[in-house]
Amino acid sequence: MRNKGVGSWPARRARKTPGRVAVVHDGREWTYQSVHQRVQRLAWALRDLGVGRGDRIAYLGPNHPAFLETLFAAGVLGAVFVPLNTRLAAPEIAFNLADSGTAVLIHAPEQADVATTAAADAAVIHRIALAGPGDGALGYSEFLASGRDEPIDTPVGLDDVCMIMYTSGTTGRPKGAVLSHGNITWNCFNVLVDVDFAGDEVTLVVAPLFHTAGLNLTCLPTLLKGGRVVLVGAFDPARVLETIESQRVTYMFGVPTMYDAMVTSPRWAKADLSSLRSVSCGGAPVPMHTIRTYLARGLAFSQGYGMTEASPGVLYLDRAMASVKVGSAGVPHFFTDVRIVTPDDADAEPGDRGELLVSGPNVMSGYWGQPDATAAAFADGEWFRSGDIAEVDDDGYYSIVDRVKDMILSGGENIYPAEVEAVLREHPAVADCALIGIPDPRWGEVGRAVVVLRSGTDTDEQDVTGFLAGRLAKYKIPRSVVFVDALPRNATGKILKPTLRARFGERPTVTAPEDQ
Repeated sequence: MRNKGVGSWPARRARKTPGRVAVVHDGREWTYQSVHQRVQRLAWALRDLGVGRGDRIAYLGPNHPAFLETLFAAGVLGAVFVPLNTRLAAPEIAFNLADSGTAVLIHAPEQADVATTAAADAAVIHRIALAGPGDGALGYSEFLASGRDEPIDTPVGLDDVCMIMYTSGTTGRPKGAVLSHGNITWNCFNVLVDVDFAGDEVTLVVAPLFHTAGLNLTCLPTLLKGGRVVLVGAFDPARVLETIESQRVTYMFGVPTMYDAMVTSPRWAKADLSSLRSVSCGGAPVPMHTIRTYLARGLAFSQGYGMTEASPGVLYLDRAMASVKVGSAGVPHFFTDVRIVTPDDADAEPGDRGELLVSGPNVMSGYWGQPDATAAAFADGEWFRSGDIAEVDDDGYYSIVDRVKDMILSGGENIYPAEVEAVLREHPAVADCALIGIPDPRWGEVGRAVVVLRSGTDTDEQDVTGFLAGRLAKYKIPRSVVFVDALPRNATGKILKPTLRARFGERPTVTAPEDQ
């Protein structure tokens, strides 16, 4: 087999475990053999449509078998998969499509309106709808059925591009992390070694597949090992608990807000969780009260730290050390190396803080079409600058203690202020603005906008946040707005966000300029 990439996995699994169940979704099951056959047909249909090596194929929709079929079919052809965040607004989707040069967009019914608008704005050539043909789109089922069962063996190497995963932009625009087939494969090796997945694993995939953790940290390692993935389209605490019971789930991943919501479900007290062998959490630090609650049910969290640019695994704290090293993100993944460096790029001593740098075969090659951003992201061309401040203890366990960047972490979602601020400045009454994070008991952090109005204009909090609706994903929209006469800046004009956090980080919302 000349294809050494991720696209070859269904064929390789089908020759080893053809009758084993690979995917479960909405009461239906797909074996590895059926997944392989569907992927082959989809690959043929895409090739007949003109898709070839290096072309970009995007998917927009919740967790669904078609997401995985599209990923693998792209890999069969040597094409590039572009997963899109369903929580983004149409202009954001259009930017990602245009920036990546996507030729084909496959989308779910729930995203039909956004997909139609965004695809038109980005001049996408072909649109394929899971709901069926119409309104200029091909029907997914009919399209897949038009393919052939003959094998396609395109030469694909581990250095070839597998996917472009977009991260929110620190300069106002998203950046596409270019992940190779090797990046994804080595990340899976890290997971299989450190999490110790088994061939009989039953993995609940409720974290969205368009996020790197849901896809690369949870789903793909399970399929590589030959386990079973149970896809759930949207998070609902009661449904998750019922699925764990009915499917005898052995492994799941989630963010802290998911695990807290499960505890508050009426099903929690009597839920049968005996099948769970491992429970992983990421996206944000796990609160101690959450850890205690799950320990009381005989479950210990495995925690980790990662980023899209590292496919995503960097650090991992296994369940055996979860209570001993509370607050730690763990030790580096097996095939990954990290350093902590001081501002002058010297290696920090244990206990000293500095920026965390990452190196390994799971780290991206760069940002799509952004050579300057790529060069700035790497130290000496090898070590990726995480932008996070960390420290390591004498036992070699790392803790993330601060952020170099101004990123806000809200319910497992990254919010980059520059991106929100760029849209805020389009409001006709906004002369200047800044976004800071404030504590929130449910989401960890939420955004608060600090706004300077144009002379002679007037507005209020509801108008400002309403302006952002439809332009930004809901989780990016500030939960509160503070109006001020001017933003504090240094001599070079840079906004002093520490000053803003000190003044407005925990104060009640002020909704009128005259109240300042």
